[in-house]
Amino acid sequence: MLPLLKLVKNCDVTNKRLFLCIMVKNKILFAAIALVLSFSACQKAEEYDREAQLKADTETIQAFITKNALSNVQQHEGIFYQVLKEGTGTETIEADDTVTVNYEGRLLDGTVFDKSKTEPIKFPLNGVIEGWQRGIPLLKKGGQIRLFIPSPMAYANFKVGPIPANSPLDFTVELIEVNKKKLN
Repeated sequence: MLPLLKLVKNCDVTNKRLFLCIMVKNKILFAAIALVLSFSACQKAEEYDREAQLKADTETIQAFITKNALSNVQQHEGIFYQVLKEGTGTETIEADDTVTVNYEGRLLDGTVFDKSKTEPIKFPLNGVIEGWQRGIPLLKKGGQIRLFIPSPMAYANFKVGPIPANSPLDFTVELIEVNKKKLN
């Protein structure tokens, strides 16, 4: 016997029918609500046009550079960068290398959304956003760079923590160490 029916086991037939009628109506109501919610969750996602967003972000970054009178900013594979301090290392950084860095990430309005805390952070280069994969190899050990990364090379049209969707990013990165991937 169903647990809810046990509650009305000692009721007369009229009350049992009433109880069952209410239960059926509740199930129908619940099913209707679930159906409406499932269809409302199936809204068509907006189309994401990477090239159009890249063009818009490039214009935004260029305006930011001009407005802030930044000098010696160059462009490389879609990102903008400014070498703040030349490094002295001789190693070429590759995608499967592990790098140790100090960094600070900002939105173009200056809001800091992330930074290495008291100690540098270590990670494989191929495990980070595309903009870092393109920008970090421009550094030598001990060097410091400022990267301006269009959103398609960062988090694209996704909101990530305090970073709004379609946000160009501004990073200052100091390369502490490069660990080459060991070949077997």
